Amino acid sequence: MSILRELLNDIPIPQMVKIRQKFDRTILENPELELVNKLASSGVMESIHPGQQVAVAVGSRGIANIAGFTKTTIDAIKDRGAFPFIVPCMGSHGGATAEGQTEVLLHFGITEASMGAPIRSSMEVVKIDQLPNGLPVYVDRVASEADAIVVINRVKPHTAFRGRIESGIMKMIAIGLGKQKGAEACHQLGFKYMAENVPAMANLMIEKLPIVFGVALVENAYDETCQVEVLPAAEIEVREEQLLIEAKSRLPKILFDEIDVLVIDYIGKNISGDGMDPNVTGRYPTPYAHGGPDVAKMVVLDLTPETKGNANGVGTADFTTQRLVDKTNLEFTYANGLTSTVCAPTKIATTLENDFYAIKAAVKTCNILDYTTCKLVRIQDTLHLGEIEISVNLLDAARQHPDIEILSEPYELSFDAEGNISK
Repeated sequence: MSILRELLNDIPIPQMVKIRQKFDRTILENPELELVNKLASSGVMESIHPGQQVAVAVGSRGIANIAGFTKTTIDAIKDRGAFPFIVPCMGSHGGATAEGQTEVLLHFGITEASMGAPIRSSMEVVKIDQLPNGLPVYVDRVASEADAIVVINRVKPHTAFRGRIESGIMKMIAIGLGKQKGAEACHQLGFKYMAENVPAMANLMIEKLPIVFGVALVENAYDETCQVEVLPAAEIEVREEQLLIEAKSRLPKILFDEIDVLVIDYIGKNISGDGMDPNVTGRYPTPYAHGGPDVAKMVVLDLTPETKGNANGVGTADFTTQRLVDKTNLEFTYANGLTSTVCAPTKIATTLENDFYAIKAAVKTCNILDYTTCKLVRIQDTLHLGEIEISVNLLDAARQHPDIEILSEPYELSFDAEGNISK
């Protein structure tokens, strides 16, 4: 028997219970129709003229109805007699290749056939200016040659810094439209200054480029669209600041403040840029963001297929599995750290042979006197927090919480022959 198994064999894994966490479920019944109406009422379509080549910049992950919003925007542009085309707007994602970024769009249901518009994917950029602090400002060459540019993105809290502008239209402009070079430039001075550099870069790009409007989306805690706004270029900054406050109030969360062990089944770039959303886990890659539960030890078990081996975020966890490590594409993962300049999340966490021992390792090291009292929470990923599992040691707290419903009797976690949780 290996020394690791000897150390862990007697460590108990607590019984679990399924619960439902309840959040505000305000939702738009027909989000695409809402966008149609907002495009018509906002007056922005008057900025689109017949015969124009219009770049529709899209590509951020984890957005509900993104294919429908993109198609609706493209159709509205066509109705004006203009010629829309799609530009992948995602910094260094997709392996920082033109082909990879087109493939990312494919996973979102965005193809030339489904959208009725060409996709012009390139990593070539042009430098249009620089900030007073010396940071260069880049933009996708193809987009820079368009007569008009439209940007679509969700507004939400960032995972590595706090500011009046975080993740939304302005970040999409500064980093997404900047491709790998622009993302690298924006990150070069670190996340300490991102709250200043993102809006500064975006405002300069709005000034220098034919950006006519943004489609800003806000989601509820169930990843459903609850708000759609169409923002003329001149109003993007002010309105996005207001939408960020709204988005933060709707952020899903784990309804327990202190957790001994947090088990996450899947991480991946399709879940969050950090693999898992630190706003949910309380584990941030930088000291410039905060919030979430106090988690003593965290375990990540596997990668999503969509992440294509990019395991960014695994270094934020304490433990992982050999299964996850075997699926990791180190080149994709390390490229993430080299672009963002934050390399701790790309390190490989302490690796155990399977789920069984990874969870036991977390219990052993969570710094409690009696392992049988471990407060353990298991989630599928940080996007799905409606139904989760908790250990019996959290039952009393769960029963007292008005937004928690207990769904099962206690049970033992089941493991298969390879020592992984039986789904």
